[in-house]
Amino acid sequence: MTIRDVNALETQALAERYKDSFSIGAALEPEHLEGRSADVVKFHFNSIVAENAMKAPNIQPQEGVFNFEETDRIVQFAKENQLELRFHTLVWHAEIPEWFTLDKNGQEMMEETDPLKREENKQLLLKRLEDHIRVIASRYREDIKYWDIVNEVIDENAGNSKKLRESFWYELTGTDYIKTAFLATRKYAGEDAKLFINEFNTEMEPKRSYLLELVKELMADGVPIDGIGHQSHYTIGWPPLQDIEESILLFSSFGLDNQITELDVSIYSSEPEKIYGSDEEIPEELLQEQAKYYGDLFELYEELDDQISSITFWGLADNRSWLNFRAQDLSNGNGKDAPFVFDSYYNVKPAFWAIVK
Repeated sequence: MTIRDVNALETQALAERYKDSFSIGAALEPEHLEGRSADVVKFHFNSIVAENAMKAPNIQPQEGVFNFEETDRIVQFAKENQLELRFHTLVWHAEIPEWFTLDKNGQEMMEETDPLKREENKQLLLKRLEDHIRVIASRYREDIKYWDIVNEVIDENAGNSKKLRESFWYELTGTDYIKTAFLATRKYAGEDAKLFINEFNTEMEPKRSYLLELVKELMADGVPIDGIGHQSHYTIGWPPLQDIEESILLFSSFGLDNQITELDVSIYSSEPEKIYGSDEEIPEELLQEQAKYYGDLFELYEELDDQISSITFWGLADNRSWLNFRAQDLSNGNGKDAPFVFDSYYNVKPAFWAIVK
């Protein structure tokens, strides 16, 4: 392909295009808060989220030792530019600071076999979780509107009947960690905060049914869940739009808000025949296929805009994406993906024109 000469700052703004439907966001890191990337954010988006800076290992790497430097920078940037702000994420099985997992004697909680001591460990863990949330939510209750409380708690391959992910959190507390996290955030972030359970493959059965049953059970038990965060990591043509629509309407029918929280559209299938190493190598026809899917997707989102409050891309431009690591793994380190509507040089791609049409 040839690098297009239409810069992201020379077009209609995405947020302006969809101002009557939903907010448009991007996942950022502190490095995006100045220079060209910051200009693109301020021009195109009215919502942001931290990709990694707000996760537990970054905010509280040691018990009682909080590092708010990166989060404060993102919060300040949002305030200065009147951007909505999402928090991602309070609880995730994949990133747990080690101190969370150790008992009061410094031993691994999961290695304890005595039932009474395991119960002590459970209560200690839940207290640590509430303390973690108390400090964060109290600090940012006036600044953050949407909160991803728990992330990826369903695993359709799990051995238990409810298909709850058998993580450290689950093995030690059952679903009590989910309840504690939501209740603590409501308590300290306030009644106006919107609390979400964030999950991937919400378009797929039986996963979405397991997620719905969990949410219904928690809500019946008084847990304050406001909405579902649909991660929406897609590939060209997948999932079918009908599955996406059915999922959004299903959760809406139970009074839940829907947010698209981590949108990207990979140019590769799960088993790609070829991996490309740069923007210039990607065939035009592949970018046109991506544009067609993006266009159809946003047409659907706009039709369902009374069910969707926000759409967030899981990145800003093709120069940075978690999907690049997958492309590198599949190509001995030489590959890259191109999942967004701006290329690596902050020029617009066919997908951009497809969603602003």
